[in-house]
Formats: sequence, structure tokens, C-alpha cells
Amino acid sequence: MNKIYYLSSCDTCRKIIKSLPENNLVFQDIKQDPITEEQLEEMHKLSGSYEALFSKKAQLYKSMGLKDQSLTEADFKKYILEHYTFLSRPVFIIDGKIYISNSQKNVAEVINALS
Repeated sequence: MNKIYYLSSCDTCRKIIKSLPENNLVFQDIKQDPITEEQLEEMHKLSGSYEALFSKKAQLYKSMGLKDQSLTEADFKKYILEHYTFLSRPVFIIDGKIYISNSQKNVAEVINALS
């Protein structure tokens, strides 16, 4: 199953979704339907680390003082499960491959994978 984990209130996510070709993606708004530990485990398996899935751009990252701490993989996992804002989004899983974040390169790869 091809899937996108995104935030419907995120302008960047909406812009990326609009740019996608016709597809069979299953959409999951992580604010309305939080990711489960099982889903996070699948993402971890595909990406190789929780840190790769973690958004250091999140406002909570700075306001909680996390940027001044040495976080472990267990910490990254815990924070992603605690609050949706810590997931670097959007996350696409297409044909068993994961695409994390909104970089131009990533979005181009996603569009290519869906075409």
C-alpha cells in the first residue's frame, strides 16, 4: 500500500500534494489520525533510523530545549510518538521505499515514483 503521512494544515504539504500526478496513495493526516508505533516501526525499518524521521525544524524542538540535548534513537522515537510535529513531513512510502521531507530532490523522486 502506497501512503503519505502529512499535515493538512501545512502549506508545504498541501502544495506538494497538489503537484502529485494521479495516484493511489492512502492519505493520513497525522494530526487527525496520529501515527501508531507500528507505523513508526515500518518507517524506521525503511529509513534506518528514527533521527532521519525527526524534524529538527519543529518549534517544539527549540522551545523544549531539545536542540541543546544529546538525543538518542529512543528519544527520537518517543518524541515522534508523543507529538505529530516531530515527524519530518511529508513521509511517503511508495512500493516499499520511503521518502522523507519536502526537499525538492525528494519531491521530484516521489513524482517520478508515482508517474
